[in-house]
Amino acid sequence: MPAIPAPDMNEKLAGPLGDFAPAQIRAELHRMADWIADYRIGIAERAVSNDVEAGSIAASLRAVAWEEPAGMDRIMADLDDVVMPGILHWGHPAFLGYFGSTSNTPALLGEMAAAALNVSAMTWKSSPAATEMENVVLDWIRDMTGLPPGYMGVVYDTASVAVMHALAAARESACGGTRTEGMLGRPDLAPLRIYASDQAHSSVGKAAIVLGVGEMNVVRVQTDDEFRMDCNALERAIERDVAQGLTPMAVIATVGTTSTGSVDPVAEIGRICGERKIWLHVDAAYGGAFGVLPEGRWVTEGMDVADSIVVNPHKWLFVPLDFSALYLRNPQSMRDLFSLTPEYLRGAASDSSAPDYMDYGIQLGRRFRALKAWMVFRAFGRAGIESRVRENCRLAATLANLVSQEPGFALATPVNMAIVCIRYQPAGIDSETANMRNQQIVERVNATGQAYLTYTTLRGETVIRAGFGNILTTDAHVNAVWNLIRAEARRM
Repeated sequence: MPAIPAPDMNEKLAGPLGDFAPAQIRAELHRMADWIADYRIGIAERAVSNDVEAGSIAASLRAVAWEEPAGMDRIMADLDDVVMPGILHWGHPAFLGYFGSTSNTPALLGEMAAAALNVSAMTWKSSPAATEMENVVLDWIRDMTGLPPGYMGVVYDTASVAVMHALAAARESACGGTRTEGMLGRPDLAPLRIYASDQAHSSVGKAAIVLGVGEMNVVRVQTDDEFRMDCNALERAIERDVAQGLTPMAVIATVGTTSTGSVDPVAEIGRICGERKIWLHVDAAYGGAFGVLPEGRWVTEGMDVADSIVVNPHKWLFVPLDFSALYLRNPQSMRDLFSLTPEYLRGAASDSSAPDYMDYGIQLGRRFRALKAWMVFRAFGRAGIESRVRENCRLAATLANLVSQEPGFALATPVNMAIVCIRYQPAGIDSETANMRNQQIVERVNATGQAYLTYTTLRGETVIRAGFGNILTTDAHVNAVWNLIRAEARRM
């Protein structure tokens, strides 16, 4: 083995080694704290979005001589002048697009503390507090949303990654041996099938791609008039596939679909899966949070027979991105699939009753995500979480009431939870023209920078979609957004 050459002591250093001096550490952290506070306090005064030319931000970022150290004055100036104009402000109270991910003061403090600690929550020994806090926070989420007791939780970044892990366990349950033998060249394996409604999230298709099941083997089951999975259609699809020699692997039941917030009949789907021994995964990434309300607890009906359930606190439990919780009826199935401890981690593996979360997924390095969630839940309390969810639902109902009173506008679906779908179709225009106008209304409202909406398509009809979940949104913002929608419609 060749000797490692000694360093050249005459080589020029790029700058001082180590961290900033203690006084500068304190000064810069105070400056960033003030910057964050100014942003948070003044976010409602900003434009929600800005007109930015694609590539312009990257060009400005590349234009600096980054090889040499820069002072923090210059870096902070670039943050304001280059980065901020290209930010879509998801935390703005008039941001009603996608889902209502919202930041808040305790969450910001938790993120700052987690970044300072910079631990990896891969095993109990690698950071006992991170592992045990994750365990406790997951128990709190399960209990406050009414998920089945006894289910073990694991934190991932997003529901897309959570469903991939759940379906990996479903694949092993359906055919066995994939951990050791894989799937190629096995004549004993028939093509696997995954069933999800035509409103289910696109992450199901991506998981099928990654797992080698194939996107074409995701069967999209038709939905009823309220965009819920049709269980008769599900049974027919399964029976047809079995008759053709295919293997049903999993069914995805959605609680709170992305477009409309619809809730599939989980209990009936569970009965079908139970009779046929098919893995049931419940995607409650959005709708699971509705269970914190006594009047919303009905969304958890039937979940006690699910094999896996995902809830995203970053969608509607006021924990900022990213934080997704996957719950497992039989966590050993996940551990058997993913546990793999190399020699260099033998001493890090837990010899206690606490879980080593690295054994429940592909991640080894894991952020201390539980800290920000713990901060939010302690600061708001279960009662505060419940009150904020209920307020979001009230605001959605307020917008729905305004829509129902306006000629030319109608609710495209019943208001589910805190999602409102609006169809603009005045008398005298055909469906295709109405589709174009609904899309244009959203684009023109967003171009004002005063609000942000999205649109979706429901059975060929384009509709305006507003999703509530921000703790800063008030009736004044609802009225302002509605006036923008009406004004843009009138201009057409």
